[in-house]
Amino acid sequence: MKGHFYIATMGCQMNENDTDTLAQFLINYGYNPVESHEDADLILINTCTVREKARQKAVSLLGRMIALKKRRPDIILGIMGCVAQQEGPMLLKKYPELDLVLGTREIGNITGILNRIEENGERVVATDLSADNAIPVIHDGYFKGRLKGYISIMEGCNNFCSYCIVPYVRGREKSFSPQYILAQAENLISQGIMEITLLGQNVNSYLSSEGNSVNFPKLIRMISPLKGLYRIRFTTSHPKDLSDELIKCFRDINNLCPHIHLPFQSGSNRVLKMMNRVYTKETYIGLINKLRDARPDIAVTSDVIVGFPGETDNDFMMTIDLMEKIEFDNLFSFVYSDRKGTSAEKMDNKISDEIKLSRLNKLQGLQKEITLKKNKMLEGKEEEILVEGLSKKMDQFTGRTPGNKIVNFTSNKNIIGQLVKIKIERSSINSLQGILINN
Repeated sequence: MKGHFYIATMGCQMNENDTDTLAQFLINYGYNPVESHEDADLILINTCTVREKARQKAVSLLGRMIALKKRRPDIILGIMGCVAQQEGPMLLKKYPELDLVLGTREIGNITGILNRIEENGERVVATDLSADNAIPVIHDGYFKGRLKGYISIMEGCNNFCSYCIVPYVRGREKSFSPQYILAQAENLISQGIMEITLLGQNVNSYLSSEGNSVNFPKLIRMISPLKGLYRIRFTTSHPKDLSDELIKCFRDINNLCPHIHLPFQSGSNRVLKMMNRVYTKETYIGLINKLRDARPDIAVTSDVIVGFPGETDNDFMMTIDLMEKIEFDNLFSFVYSDRKGTSAEKMDNKISDEIKLSRLNKLQGLQKEITLKKNKMLEGKEEEILVEGLSKKMDQFTGRTPGNKIVNFTSNKNIIGQLVKIKIERSSINSLQGILINN
């Protein structure tokens, strides 16, 4: 046995999936996972840099791990993910205790890299974006006990939104073959996974050119009949790639959950153009109307940025107007922050922190009202819940509706892993409370 490893994961579901991929490589290489970094011989921090706050959290955690490394110099300490890809060799210069900087497309090379560190004492920077995507190895039983799993169906992004660092740290778009994706899905299902989320930086631009061309809607239709797959989700989508063919999937496919996360970022066409989002407010509203026509119960969540360079009060009020027209089930809202290397970083007319926070507070206040209104509409209705475990307070069971809303309820027996009917009794902004009808 090589020793024990611990991976701290920050950021999005893509990072969670990368951690699972890397963990299986490490287990097959001879390492065993542990729950605490205190017990680890190899510590990796999987980072995100899409938002400044996420980067700051990663740097803070790295500082704490460096303190441990000073007490135990034999530990191998590495940083991976977007911060590693963006800053590369500078991290080794800044943090002499670091042994490894692992880029977003170098996961598949981890065993050879670790061998260089273990055998030769090298400090390694591996950040080649032209490296082949890591084809995950399979470690039988790794997902046992889980109900939900992820599959990366593509990597990278070609959109170059002016505020976004993703194309620079994840590279250009590359889609995996349908055969590989189907094999991954079958493996997850064989280990007890009931719900699979298909992942990509721009998931609905998926296009495999191997053999007969397979686009994203065709891929979903290939996966959905798999026996034992009760729920399919996907994230994250771009409005420009939301086709009529994909919208029909929500109408036709029973195990495709009626929920879509479709970032709009701004309600102002002027700002959208500066963001290089290549759609308009009117186009976006039209897409939501099509989705609701095809699947009336569909839940819509989104991302929005306030305080983009040059955003006026009128631009901001257009965002508020879009929110009132759409009435999102939930909204992930952020103040704009410069990302090094993006075109927005070089823009003039930056908005003050005071104005950005004032706008954010107003926007979030409105969204809380809308979310509560939408949740209250579910009171008295029956929802099918996949029971995922115990609630945060550990006194109830918890799961999610097909529309991705959290539901808590009581049961006199263990029903984790079952699909049950729940009647919704009460609602709040963050969750629903219900009564078990049957299982």
